[in-house]
Amino acid sequence: MPSIITPQEIAARPTLTSFPSYEEAQAAVDKLSDNKFPVEHVSIIGVDLRSVEAVLGRMSWGRAALGGLMMGAWLGVLLGLFVSLFATSEANLWTLVGLGLIYGAAFGIILGLINYAFTGGKRDFVSRSQLVAGRYDVTVDADQMAAARNILGIPFGTAVGDGSAAGSSETATPAS
Repeated sequence: MPSIITPQEIAARPTLTSFPSYEEAQAAVDKLSDNKFPVEHVSIIGVDLRSVEAVLGRMSWGRAALGGLMMGAWLGVLLGLFVSLFATSEANLWTLVGLGLIYGAAFGIILGLINYAFTGGKRDFVSRSQLVAGRYDVTVDADQMAAARNILGIPFGTAVGDGSAAGSSETATPAS
């Protein structure tokens, strides 16, 4: 069983190479794994993190009611299924799920409207937030660096850790 590594130890690992996207960093680690490299010595670290919020549209009373209806309906269906597990044999599964859906949707609409009323017009839009990194560093324990460079085809003279390998397809992009 591998020992537990602290976040400070992971951050102190030397950088093998950097990539502009998480998918490319993941592909590099996958290539290491495919070549029987001990991947427990590898980390992917997002650098230069930013919070990106995409505004999807205007919030309105109708949208608040619809959002509440959807959340309440799902919760009602789940509650109906849960109750049906403990119901007597005479109780019909579909009746319990249907009642859960109806009551859940009704309460969801009410709660959605109440929630929107409490915002007081201070946030009249719907958005989705995401954490995005400027680059993704693949780090490796120092004693495993040479083997990892060999598998990924990174020449030993190539500078690492400064992001210079990220733009070079011949050094940073793993072959599939």
